[in-house]
Amino acid sequence: MGASRSREPSIHQLRLFLTLNEELHFGRAAARSFITQPALSQQIRELEKRLGVAVVERSGRTVRLTEAGQALLPEARAAVGAVDRLRRVADAQVRQVSGRLVVGTMGAEASMKHTRSVLGLLRNRHPGMTVQLINLGFGDHLAALAQQEADVVFLRPPVTDDIEVHHLATEPRVACLAADHPLAALPALTLAHFYGMPVVDMPQQVPRLWWDFWAVDPRPDGSRVRYGPVVTDMESLLHTVAAGEAMCFLPAAAREYFARPGVKYVDVADLAPSTSALAWLRARRSEATVRAVRQAAREAMTRSVCDPETMPA
Repeated sequence: MGASRSREPSIHQLRLFLTLNEELHFGRAAARSFITQPALSQQIRELEKRLGVAVVERSGRTVRLTEAGQALLPEARAAVGAVDRLRRVADAQVRQVSGRLVVGTMGAEASMKHTRSVLGLLRNRHPGMTVQLINLGFGDHLAALAQQEADVVFLRPPVTDDIEVHHLATEPRVACLAADHPLAALPALTLAHFYGMPVVDMPQQVPRLWWDFWAVDPRPDGSRVRYGPVVTDMESLLHTVAAGEAMCFLPAAAREYFARPGVKYVDVADLAPSTSALAWLRARRSEATVRAVRQAAREAMTRSVCDPETMPA
């Protein structure tokens, strides 16, 4: 390639370069990027022109990175990541200025009385605020806060150190078993009954401190848990349990919200309870919209202690 560079590479071109590196195939990379293969080829050639070096070696639609492409790869990732972070922070600021609050919920948290109480008070106190609810899975309920895709999240702790929480409710945890498992016929169990039984596992992006708590790993006797299939959401979790491939522990509310054929919930005498909480990113605690929902949570919980009947439905 020539030494002259006409313009800086665009973020779009860098994204295409990263996708091409993952696929190493122009057709597949183009399909993933929702553009035609000739358009992708043109954008990569333009990227090379702007950088002044060849980044890929072409052989039909199959490619491999050149030495220069390999050297530029981490910098391209860093540049795209920085722009993504910039966009998320900007979006959060737009929401704050416009009075729009994005509320994440996990599992059945949106249906819980304490969640409805907090959001009801928030709407009463701030009628001009727009509240948008988004449902989050196991793999993104904490990441949504860190990446500022949600301003606050109703979830079940524990959480990572960059997140603060306001406690809302406490309830027991129960064992979730295949209905035909021998243990499911017993009225109550202890953790010792589950020694050696596989527990469903979480995707890699889920913080282990969170799933270690829910899997009770290690167990009170110091033994480590044996993990089974990875699940990404409640439906895949319940399907895996019903098939007898693994078990898990869930909040007792699962009996009501996640009753499914082939699954049974059983009390566990020595299993620590779980808590529900409102969570927000520590660095954003003073933002106007986050501060408003934090205040609503405090007021809702004060009302529940003084007079449970006054909590809005």
